[in-house]
Amino acid sequence: MSEVTTTDLYEVTMALSYLREDMRAPATFSLFVRDLPPGRGFLVAAGLEPALDRLARFRVGDADAEEFATALRRPVADLAPLRGLSFDGEVRAVPEGRIVLAGEPLLEVTAPLPQAQLVETCLLSLLCHQTAVASKAARCVLAAAGRRLVDFSLRRTHGPGAGVQAARLCALVGFAGTSNVAAACRYGIPAAGTMAHSYVECFPSEERAFRAFARTHPGPVTFLVDTYDTGRGVATAARVFADLGLAAGCAVRLDSGDLGALARRARAALDAAGLTDVRIIASGGLDEYGVDRLVREGAPIDAYAVGTKVGTASDAPYLDAAYKLVEYDGRPVMKLSSAKVTTPGPKQVFRGPGLRDVVGLANEEPPEGTEPLLRTVMRGGLRTGPPDTLAAARARFEADLAELPESARSIDGPVPPVPSASTRLSALTAVVRHRLAARTGAGP
Repeated sequence: MSEVTTTDLYEVTMALSYLREDMRAPATFSLFVRDLPPGRGFLVAAGLEPALDRLARFRVGDADAEEFATALRRPVADLAPLRGLSFDGEVRAVPEGRIVLAGEPLLEVTAPLPQAQLVETCLLSLLCHQTAVASKAARCVLAAAGRRLVDFSLRRTHGPGAGVQAARLCALVGFAGTSNVAAACRYGIPAAGTMAHSYVECFPSEERAFRAFARTHPGPVTFLVDTYDTGRGVATAARVFADLGLAAGCAVRLDSGDLGALARRARAALDAAGLTDVRIIASGGLDEYGVDRLVREGAPIDAYAVGTKVGTASDAPYLDAAYKLVEYDGRPVMKLSSAKVTTPGPKQVFRGPGLRDVVGLANEEPPEGTEPLLRTVMRGGLRTGPPDTLAAARARFEADLAELPESARSIDGPVPPVPSASTRLSALTAVVRHRLAARTGAGP
């Protein structure tokens, strides 16, 4: 499947018309989230690195033109203006890992109008999904309060590719490992995994299963102890650990039931057996809400494996995001339609202490004590520097998280900070609105 033709049809129809009308002047589009999803006090910018990779290799080939012609039910010769079109524009963007708020551009593209239009769908798809998942995973990090987190989402994500993305995004915000082998190898994330209930069921007894597993994997092992009766499973695991001289680095995993109560009983049994170094891992339908509850009630759980709900961002699986034209051929533009008003001109976000953000124009000076968030990451269709690293993105996330107000960090009922508009942006918005109202008869 071609990356170029994985797009909405109207991108093709508009780009083709622009080319035929010789509308090739520079256009700036801004990609932003209008409103945060319910239950979110912040978002974590993510998806930029894959998006830059996609833009760098974007080129409409002969086969792509033929597919466009098929979709439009037109002769392939009609699509000739699109052949060979590639992306040679500029991208300014918020680096991955930075915390962003509603109304702040994640990314701005400036390129000849047909190019800037044709890349819209892929940019929205890449940034929106990954920002949603990274933001969900970040809330799990807050809920875990320093305890280890492992990504178990692959088998429930919306396709293998989404699973690899989820593993990377979880690592970006501080997860300690992933069960996803491909992601572990591709991104240098520690691989983590135990056994399934089916493994235990294949043996005549839990003890036989645990001993066989330990023979195959002589290093630290984790036994899944709730296939039958959790209390007996913990006791069996403790006996095998003791007989084989295993403890440091080893663990038992609880995957169902009242995890808090079961963890307390498991901890007591392991301690009584002298296995104070054996850790307890919990899994099974967890996300930030479940982890937060267990942490608050003091459950003696050392690590949490989270999967389905995080890899799919289950409670907020999409973002109210837009990719809107803000300037064409040097002329600032804006949209006036009800509930979807935009602001004109290329933007910059100026961040002050405590995430007191100001959204202003790209060419204005930063207010005192602030730093600009958007950086030029692509120029002439080429990256301006080497690819970013997960370690750098994680460091940015941790720094921003430390500045995030407590009200926005809350797991239940967070209150997100609201950025303000600069004086210059407000003035330009008023001028463009007045001009458009005079020209179109649109009201304020």
